[in-house]
Amino acid sequence: MRSLQFRSRGASLSYDLTGQGDPIVLVHGLSGSAHWWRRNIPALSAAHRVYVLDLAGYGQAWRQRSLGVREAAALIAAWMDSLDLHRVTLIGHSMGGHISMHVAALRPARVQNLVLACASGLLRASPYRVALNLPRAALTGRLTFVPRILGDAVRSGPRNLWRSAADLLRDSVQDLLPELRARTLVIWGGRDALVPPALGRALAAAIPGARYEEIPRAGHVVMVDAPARFNALVLDFLREEERAAP
Repeated sequence: MRSLQFRSRGASLSYDLTGQGDPIVLVHGLSGSAHWWRRNIPALSAAHRVYVLDLAGYGQAWRQRSLGVREAAALIAAWMDSLDLHRVTLIGHSMGGHISMHVAALRPARVQNLVLACASGLLRASPYRVALNLPRAALTGRLTFVPRILGDAVRSGPRNLWRSAADLLRDSVQDLLPELRARTLVIWGGRDALVPPALGRALAAAIPGARYEEIPRAGHVVMVDAPARFNALVLDFLREEERAAP
């Protein structure tokens, strides 16, 4: 796996690259990092070129100031332009799903498939209420993953976390959902205590042709809590496209 960096207008994006084939881009959520996809990368990279991002303020890029969801989306769009990526499958978790919807709206000719995992685009609450739900959200998922959640949060720092949380809660994707043209799969954890499954169903209903899948025993970090099922859903979704191609 190669570690690389992209810079544009004073902001930078760190990413790892592995595999061969059509591109998959993995976008982590609030307080996350590239490490959150560790259980998914081997399955996804077997037949795809996988780019694993660290957003500004997180993971390898923790020293930077975090960006708002629209700023982050514009940076990812510019990065995709710089690499001339086509037939992209964007997979975003939580805040990363929120960002990915904006990227798909900005670059419809590049983003072919969109996978939204417990995405935050329709979440409406105060940052304080979301903060209060974080411990419960962690405890409804895989307990062995809690140290990673805490470690990444500490590394990002309270200012980056607060800035990101406040921005995503101010931003709504409601108006852009009917305009999305990417094939879309929405995956949710049935035990998600941070972004309730009802919001996932509403998200899927608002995106033309979107499919909704719920994994009953998974929590908010669905790709960590149920990696085998998550990977199977994503790969089956991509194979459906391949079978439908002339």
